Amino acid sequence: MGDLQELSSPPRWRELLGAGHLGAVTVLAGGILVGAVNIYLASSLLPTAVAELGGAGFYAWNMTIYLVAMVVATMLVSRVLARWGNVGAYLAGFGLFLVGSLVCALGPAMPVLLVGRGVQGIGAGLLSGLGFAVIRSALPARLWTRGNALMSAMYGVGNFVGPALGGLFSQFGSWRLAFVVMAIFGAVFGAIVPRVLPRGERTDTRVPIPAISLALVTAATVAVSVASVLPGTPTKIGVVSIGLLLLAGLVVHERQSSQRVFPRSAYQPGSPLKWVYLTLGLLAFGVAVESFLPLFGQRLGGLAPLAAGFFGAAISLGWSTAQIVSSSAVHERVIRRLRMLGPILLASGFLILGLLQREDAPLWLVITWVPVLFLAGCGIGVAYPHLSVAAMADGQQAAAAVATVTTLSTAFGTAVAGVLINMGEPALLDSARYLLFGFAVVCALGVVTSSRLRPASERRQ
Repeated sequence: MGDLQELSSPPRWRELLGAGHLGAVTVLAGGILVGAVNIYLASSLLPTAVAELGGAGFYAWNMTIYLVAMVVATMLVSRVLARWGNVGAYLAGFGLFLVGSLVCALGPAMPVLLVGRGVQGIGAGLLSGLGFAVIRSALPARLWTRGNALMSAMYGVGNFVGPALGGLFSQFGSWRLAFVVMAIFGAVFGAIVPRVLPRGERTDTRVPIPAISLALVTAATVAVSVASVLPGTPTKIGVVSIGLLLLAGLVVHERQSSQRVFPRSAYQPGSPLKWVYLTLGLLAFGVAVESFLPLFGQRLGGLAPLAAGFFGAAISLGWSTAQIVSSSAVHERVIRRLRMLGPILLASGFLILGLLQREDAPLWLVITWVPVLFLAGCGIGVAYPHLSVAAMADGQQAAAAVATVTTLSTAFGTAVAGVLINMGEPALLDSARYLLFGFAVVCALGVVTSSRLRPASERRQ
């Protein structure tokens, strides 16, 4: 895997964003961005939508349906590419996203809105997986790391833009217009796809769908998504445990089956791919903390809602910024250190932030939370693009699975965060400490998984 990194000097960003590649990069990054924005966009819009449509009982299903649809779609990316090629797959992704957005915008009742969210999620999942899979054919190998940095930075940008955009439209009572705007983005990106992307190889051979694997992953995602909104810590723990058992069942099944979601090499002894996925998953797991940071900022730090919202986006800002810088690394030894540094920074940031939590925290202390959160986000950013490139070296299916791992880990992280928050209730300070210390422990496991990624020179011996 490391052979791809052994270049004499890093390519410049202007080479990636120059006239020769700008169109392709815009489509790849834009596809991931619209999906990431919509993870949190609807959450900000729903209070306004519920006031108009009713259906408050369906509120919690907004995120569940979207995430489940995304996870399922990411697992079908390699099969869609084999059937329709790059251009056809991207047109399908943007088309579904556009249709889903219009259904949300025009929906007369909450159940219709949820149907639209499901269609949106399928389109967004395809686009997320395609962004990592199509880099191989859309860009030369020397630009893969830069390209992956830009692709994965879109998750961080989306986490920042989604709540802000949703809040803006909600404030003016125009929640339907927000979905219209997203549909327009889907239409614009879709229109330029045939002009800027290589068509890619297609095959008329129908690749069987791994139905059992899809069912297991879908059930696991539903379980953990529902767990995040269920009352009571024991209930949450029980449902999350069911989700983990379903994932264990997935591993057992895929090791024995010829029809699988993840590449065969992920299950082979000595293959580094499983450690790549586990490290990526632990980094993405940490992003779930971001959903609760505005609450801590308001209740413990006394911040206004708008200030607390931007404060909560500090992790995403660190994630996006660090990726731009770390993608310059080309030497194998440096890349190995960055992969190790990522989980260390992420876990350390959560640990320090947990120690800084106070009731009625003074402003000077609240201000110190921001660089600590930024540091934690940098932990994701310094490692993520290099882990993504390592997965790409195992082929298109392995590259597409990066989006599956990211989305699935985010869902699990959100559920576990809900359990930890409940454990501290009714004291919010205790909840904050349970959450931050608990996530510090989990994310620190990434140091172990990353350490198993031996340099390519050692693997060749």
